[in-house]
Order: sequence, then C-alpha cells, then structure tokens
Amino acid sequence: MLCPYCGHAEDKVVDSRSSDNNRAIRRRRECLRCGKRFTTYEHIEDMGLLVIKSDGRREAFDRGKMLSGLVKACNKRPVGMEVLESIVDDIERILHKTFDKEVSSNEIGELVMSHLQQLDEVAYVRFASVYRQFKDINQFVSELRELLDKPAKGAKKKSGIH
Repeated sequence: MLCPYCGHAEDKVVDSRSSDNNRAIRRRRECLRCGKRFTTYEHIEDMGLLVIKSDGRREAFDRGKMLSGLVKACNKRPVGMEVLESIVDDIERILHKTFDKEVSSNEIGELVMSHLQQLDEVAYVRFASVYRQFKDINQFVSELRELLDKPAKGAKKKSGIH
C-alpha cells in the first residue's frame, strides 16, 4: 500500500475493524516513513454490477464515481465524509440485493437523489440539477417547487417560490 502523502510502500496497521455490516474491513494505517495516518477499506470483490448508461453503453459499477458525485453535491455543506460513505454503502447494498447483473444509471441516480433529499436539500438540488440536466431556469424552479411542496422533516410546509 503506497502512502498517499509521501508514496512510501511500507506502513503498519494501527487499527482494523469491520465496516458495512461485515462486508468490508476498515484499516487505519501509519506510514513508516512520514508517520502520517490514512484509512483503507477492503471490500469483497464479487462479479461486478454493470451500469447501463443513458446512451446504451455498459460499464462496471464504480462506487468511487458515486462518492465523487456526492462529495461535489455536498461541497461546503455540513455533511461529513463518513455520512457520504455510509450512503454509498447503503446504495451499493440495495443495488446488489435488487439487481443481479445490470442496473440503469437512472436507478442509481434516483437512489442517490432519494438519500440526498433526506440528508440535505441544497445538496439534493445541486445533484438534481446535474443529474436531470436542467435545460433552463423553469426546470430548476419546478424541482424546487416539488421539494417545497413535500412535508419537511418534522416541520410545516416551507414557503418560498410559488
């Protein structure tokens, strides 16, 4: 394992524990050269799920792409990386339970949006604007109206755009 800070190939494992309902192992490592710590995850490699893109292409499911999209949507929002990794774990678990070999990118996008809507409305709208490829401000406003019309978590309906 190469240290992400200095590139040295030797490290020691400081802590190991189960993660993702015993489907992965989280390891805290310390570089033997620079002394910095970093985390690695070991996941079971199974026959991967293929994602059917909107143009019909198929590519291997990549949890890193999903995490990257979540990180961008939650940029400068009060959402920690552990929460985002937990969302990715949950969606990946749902996908493997629900789909045998292939899943459409639309299914994945809707799952991500569902999780973001419950987590952070700003991140949800950011993700939706890219995922749904809003062509103009009217589509954006329409999405905001839908969001505002849904009952907030334990609160009354919010007012705003009408």
